[in-house]
Amino acid sequence: MSDQFGIQKSLQILGIKDKNPGSSTGTKWIGTNEAFFASISPADGKEIAQVQMGSKESYEAIISQSQKAFETWRNVPAPQRGEIVREIGNALREVKADLGKLVSYEMGKSYQEGLGEVQEMIDICDFAVGLSRQLYGLTMHSERPGHRMYEQWHALGIVGIISAFNFPVAVWSWNAALAWVCGDVCLWKPSEKAPLSGIACQNIAAKVFEKHGMPEGICSLIVGDYKVGELISHDKRVPLVSATGSTRMGKLVAEAVGARLGRSLLELGGNNAIIITGSADLDMAIRGALFGAVGTAGQRCTSTRRLIIHSSVYDEVKSRLADAYSKLVIGNPLDEKNHVGPVIDEDAVNMYLAALKKVETEGGKAVVEGGVMKGEGYESGCYVKPAIYEAENHFEIVQHETFAPILYLIKYEELEEAIALQNGVPQGLSSAIMTLNMREAEAFLSVAGSDCGIANVNIGTSGAEIGGAFGGEKETGGGRESGSDAWKAYMRRQTNTINYSANLPLAQGIKFDI
Repeated sequence: MSDQFGIQKSLQILGIKDKNPGSSTGTKWIGTNEAFFASISPADGKEIAQVQMGSKESYEAIISQSQKAFETWRNVPAPQRGEIVREIGNALREVKADLGKLVSYEMGKSYQEGLGEVQEMIDICDFAVGLSRQLYGLTMHSERPGHRMYEQWHALGIVGIISAFNFPVAVWSWNAALAWVCGDVCLWKPSEKAPLSGIACQNIAAKVFEKHGMPEGICSLIVGDYKVGELISHDKRVPLVSATGSTRMGKLVAEAVGARLGRSLLELGGNNAIIITGSADLDMAIRGALFGAVGTAGQRCTSTRRLIIHSSVYDEVKSRLADAYSKLVIGNPLDEKNHVGPVIDEDAVNMYLAALKKVETEGGKAVVEGGVMKGEGYESGCYVKPAIYEAENHFEIVQHETFAPILYLIKYEELEEAIALQNGVPQGLSSAIMTLNMREAEAFLSVAGSDCGIANVNIGTSGAEIGGAFGGEKETGGGRESGSDAWKAYMRRQTNTINYSANLPLAQGIKFDI
């Protein structure tokens, strides 16, 4: 294990060992005959620790225990479930610095972003505590005398959570915290590219459930590749599958879950744009675009991929962005003087290089050239230069999401044109407009404006708060996680009619007398 920046001490605090079993029903880890594989840090290319792949046998053991746990957990009053989730949030507070460090080192995002991700987990636990007393139904007036109607919500059962490497812990918590207070149990498949962060979270949450005498199986984890995801997606015992990742992956999950008439909650690709109008505060616009494009090395589903800029300010924005990019410091994400860390692995580097080649082939013009960083501090081979290209929205490469720090500049003349460009991609996750003109802002937010699930004014596309439901439209999948009424995805609705009269009238006035 590397001890750079005190990572070894953090691993010890989080219960990470040299070799870690990758299947758990809670505090009990299940050994399998599967081989171990190494989690490699993109920060320095060194092995952090090893994890055992989950097997079909360990999966079956987890499912069996989860089914038993659900029978107990669903009968725990929701406010008591909320109290346990509150304590999980407090347990996360105690290890925020260490877990944030592990997330940063294993995934490659900056330490500040790693801390922010853990804070998201804490925040969603706080949100879920309040929600545990607000799982409201509705009452309706019946058309039949002496009758009362109402709706109530019941837990679904096992919620399968398939998360991606770029937010190795936060997205799990968005699902798990809400599912738990709703009375569900959770089976988590973390990304095999960042498994140790998942194991650390499992250690933290499982201890809290154990402290309260709860059965194994309320929080479970299995590390594996796409084969484990297939097991979850095809399993009728898992009524809801929440999957975060590429559109390609999401289509496979949706097909498998839909074939068995299950539910899927999909958070897939984004191809997010900021419209910068002629009346924008350019200082604010540059700051928003900069973090949106290079934060997490462009590996957020909400990363800014396109800037749609009014012709009157186009040259100034281009010049100022190029100047800002020249000041970026690229290096180890645990060193807080650095702005940009590595991409996740060699495959991501190759995808980045292919995109640069493609945009040039299609006629794009480099404003800030990209490339792979070489030399001392870049030995992992995963550090790339954030790049900017002038491009056209219809370019094939612009129409696709590239999970890397590549930003495309596109010029427009009229706001209607800008909105059409913003909407003119298959994805529909996050969008933003920078303007001080109220009419422009309201047009962007209107029914004829942005077609994305998230539409912001005078902030960037990245950095959603947990209070609002998170998700997008079109090829982004249509799912909603985190705040607002996203809890309804984790429950089933039941309509109830109670007859307290001495008669049995039928609805719609139907007569059926004998």
